[in-house]
Amino acid sequence: MDRFLVITNKEKDKDYKVTNKIADYIRNAGKEVTFSGLSQWDKKGMLHTMTIPENIECAIVLGGDGTIIQAANDLMSFDIPILGVNLGTVGFLAEIEENHVEEALNSLFEDKYRLETRMMIEGDIHYGREPQTVLTTSPNGYSLNDIVIARKGFSRIVSLGIYVNDELVDNFRGDGVIISTPTGSTAYNLSAGGPVIMPKASVMVITPICPHSISPRSIVVPAEDTIKVVVGKSKKSQQTEVIATFDGNKVIDLGTEDVILIKKAVHDTKLIRLHQKGIYEILRSKLIKCEDDADQ
Repeated sequence: MDRFLVITNKEKDKDYKVTNKIADYIRNAGKEVTFSGLSQWDKKGMLHTMTIPENIECAIVLGGDGTIIQAANDLMSFDIPILGVNLGTVGFLAEIEENHVEEALNSLFEDKYRLETRMMIEGDIHYGREPQTVLTTSPNGYSLNDIVIARKGFSRIVSLGIYVNDELVDNFRGDGVIISTPTGSTAYNLSAGGPVIMPKASVMVITPICPHSISPRSIVVPAEDTIKVVVGKSKKSQQTEVIATFDGNKVIDLGTEDVILIKKAVHDTKLIRLHQKGIYEILRSKLIKCEDDADQ
């Protein structure tokens, strides 16, 4: 590899110490490096996208899992692989820690790495069951982790019709539902009691959030299926207030009779892997770190 893009979460590297260290090392090796920030939504709801130079071979992303997820959304149509440098806490997606940066860069210079493909999902919103689709051209219509449909603020429980390939699975009542990728299975899905899915699996997970029943459980469906979530009325006299979030970013307001269709995205994310650790070893070590951090 010869041409690199460095994406930095300035909250994690406020003085750009790590960023500059990486840039200097790349330049001293005779390689090219450029910088970019993440896409951001301003207070007026306008999306300011990052600038992607041509011929970039690798994006080095500095931050935590949230930074890597946002970068994945920004880069998804460019087919640029991502190397995550963990400046956060747990870092399930980050491949290396800060103190192993130079060793990792040497491996990239010598093309000693492998690519791991991670599935993404996309959501199309139809207001009032009308065939008007929004978000399909927006980065926030896609998710590497999950799409969450949940009650808004302190509103009452919500009623959601869950369909797979137009077949009713359940009329769910509770705080909401998580539609997760295998990558996102270790995030909100896991906290809500959902299963851990191996990254190579081509599936989606439907996990209820605080169901008002003892029966609802997570459901795993093939990635080729289409999941439909229909917002129902909580009470006959009351409009339901619901929000849909894509990887925790842009929040979309939904109401009674609105529909969101979720399916496997055309794009995927490629993560650069340098170590030979198995997924179970990585998962075990990360979960132990989570428990240790919680005890402190």
